[in-house]
Amino acid sequence: MKVNWYPLVFEPILKDRIWGGTKLQSILHKNVPTPTTGESWEISTVPGDVSIINNGLFQGKTLNELLEKHAPEVLGSKVYKQFGNQFPLLFKFLDSKEDLSIQLHPNDELAKKRHNSFGKTEMWYVMQADENARIIVGFKEDSSADEYLHHIENKSLVEILNEIPVKKGDVFLLETGTIHAIGAGILIAEIQQTSDITYRVYDWDRVDANGNYRELHTELALEAINYNKVESQKYYQKIQNQSNLTVECPYFTTNFIPLDGNVTFHKNQDSFRVFMCTEGEFELVIADSKSVFKKGETVLLPAIITDYELKGKASLLEIYL
Repeated sequence: MKVNWYPLVFEPILKDRIWGGTKLQSILHKNVPTPTTGESWEISTVPGDVSIINNGLFQGKTLNELLEKHAPEVLGSKVYKQFGNQFPLLFKFLDSKEDLSIQLHPNDELAKKRHNSFGKTEMWYVMQADENARIIVGFKEDSSADEYLHHIENKSLVEILNEIPVKKGDVFLLETGTIHAIGAGILIAEIQQTSDITYRVYDWDRVDANGNYRELHTELALEAINYNKVESQKYYQKIQNQSNLTVECPYFTTNFIPLDGNVTFHKNQDSFRVFMCTEGEFELVIADSKSVFKKGETVLLPAIITDYELKGKASLLEIYL
């Protein structure tokens, strides 16, 4: 059958978290089920959390069902060659009312060996930050497994970690092995490899509603940690009405588009495009059809669509492989 391809939107998968809050509702207008909703998974094929298409011809189908029949058209020739029918990325919005645990993610090799999963390189774009909000990224100075274990045992790990104050528009690339935590009071757009493997190493000694501590993965983390000091913050231009390179890594490229007016795109069919709207509102115009997207919405543009126009006043993250 001939498909009249269109921009795909998905039903958000909302996650209650011990550290979550209400900004996904108050700022992004998500229909949150609890006052501790910490994550909105916008596009996911993580087993057990596969996104369902929420518009058009394919409404009601999962992204995996679509890829089983139309992977080359959706993913693009380059992505399909590398990943087959697998969607390689996971897109989220996160609201950290409280500090997240101090954690890290294994690389591809270790994740494949231990969990039959991709590793988890990820990036953060800060959409909103309360006064004095901060994140933790890496060690203050080069460290070692011995020093790390000493501080774990003494509950003083934070003393050797790098705390960075953050504001709206800040971007960080968290490569695998980087010890990190999102601090309290931050709303983040997160782009990452399709993986849900996290090694939690310190959780601020807090307990859940039942009085239980969350599991820690001290031993698993030992081999996975990068003990060297890292530079994770990315600085980028914000030239109006164009794609400003923000993050480029082996797993994805992210551009920042400050849209004010209209921009026409003509691209090849190598890769899909995802747009995350972090501010404002825009129209996506394809031939004679147009779709409107607002702050907090995410749209997947199948690779087969090569010509389109963006119109409006908005801040967008543009992601592709």
